[in-house]
Amino acid sequence: MANEVKKTREGLVRSIGTKALGVNIFNMVVGGGIFVLPGVIAANLGPAAIIAYVICAVAVGLIFMCYAEIGSRITRSGGSYAYIEDAFGPMAGFVSSMLLWFGWAILSDAAILVAMVETISIVVPVLKEPIPRALFMVVLLSFLVFMNIRGVETGKRLYIVNTIAKFVPLGMLLIFGVFAINFDNLKISEWPTFEQVGASTIILIFAFSGAECALNASGEIKNPSRTVPRGVLLGMGSIFLLYLGLQSVAQGVLGPELANNTEAPLAAAAKEVFGEWGVNLLLIGGVISIFSTLSGDILVTPRVVFASARDGNLPAFLAKVHPKFHTPYVAVVFFAGVMCLIAISGTFSVLAVLASGSILLIYAGVSLSVIKLRLRDGDPKDDQFKVPGKFIIPVLSCAVIAWMLFQMEYEEALSILALVLFSLGLYIFRKYILKKQPSEN
Repeated sequence: MANEVKKTREGLVRSIGTKALGVNIFNMVVGGGIFVLPGVIAANLGPAAIIAYVICAVAVGLIFMCYAEIGSRITRSGGSYAYIEDAFGPMAGFVSSMLLWFGWAILSDAAILVAMVETISIVVPVLKEPIPRALFMVVLLSFLVFMNIRGVETGKRLYIVNTIAKFVPLGMLLIFGVFAINFDNLKISEWPTFEQVGASTIILIFAFSGAECALNASGEIKNPSRTVPRGVLLGMGSIFLLYLGLQSVAQGVLGPELANNTEAPLAAAAKEVFGEWGVNLLLIGGVISIFSTLSGDILVTPRVVFASARDGNLPAFLAKVHPKFHTPYVAVVFFAGVMCLIAISGTFSVLAVLASGSILLIYAGVSLSVIKLRLRDGDPKDDQFKVPGKFIIPVLSCAVIAWMLFQMEYEEALSILALVLFSLGLYIFRKYILKKQPSEN
């Protein structure tokens, strides 16, 4: 029948096209970070911030060319986890899943929660104090946990609000801010050191990450060999132009003062462009965007924890389902609780670096998976996307990722290493225990 919908072996419908994938990537990547990062980057690089953006754009381009190839070859659901597991086996897959839901999801959510509270504290100064700050985080996350335990409908409705809250204020600032730029503020009078560029790049990659999450639905993408590379190009290209434009507007409008606005730099720029109402527009837009991102992550990511517990990779109590609402309530509470503790004890820059380190390891795993699949299964077929230069792109991708990882401070690198080692130990322990169990279990 003409109207028959093609299903995958997983029972899923392939209905996501190029535009839908590109928009989804835009929504997944553009979150709370961009409302804070221009000031953080300017504090390190000033007008030379464009260097870090270009490096990130090159790195992301190399990384997602690898995603485009492997995404056209492995079309089952799971995204990065599925790619790494297919190439390197269940142990690598388990470590990558831990890096995704804890190293990336929890730490990045904790970072934007900190950014949200810092933004609100501009108009509610009491939130700068430790106890009110902590209480606000607990109350906010308790509300989100309550709403998500009751069901998924509320989280789904926030998706549209989130998109509007992100794009409208940022788009208005970008369009009207161009006319308020003082181009003398964009002149690079002093070139930064190599170390300064590296430190800024590892933070900035935080704002470019998230597109891989859109590929978790790879089992529902139409014609993946064409849609994945085109959707990635459309989504990431528009994000790069938006970010570079916003950094240029903020730098051009505020000049050296941008470096002193690390809590809400875009709001400060909006004040110069629009007046007081512009500040409110950006503050409200930023807070709603972060709130919606947190709500969406608390809706989705605990399901990864739940599934991992159900499969025996994590403690069984995390797989409990609420008897009335039929939601993984223990996993939701666990996810939000860990996030809250980390947010209370951390700062945006440190959490952003740790989250970036985790996702960079995932990116390295995907780039290496491209090499492994080519060595094991040969080149992609004619109807699949193939990066040019055989191994050149994935090798360059790994080299750039390694360079960025080496920009981390010793303590930050040690924290990421500890998570990897803990994940390996947990996997080995689980396998050992399972082997010792009676056969009837």
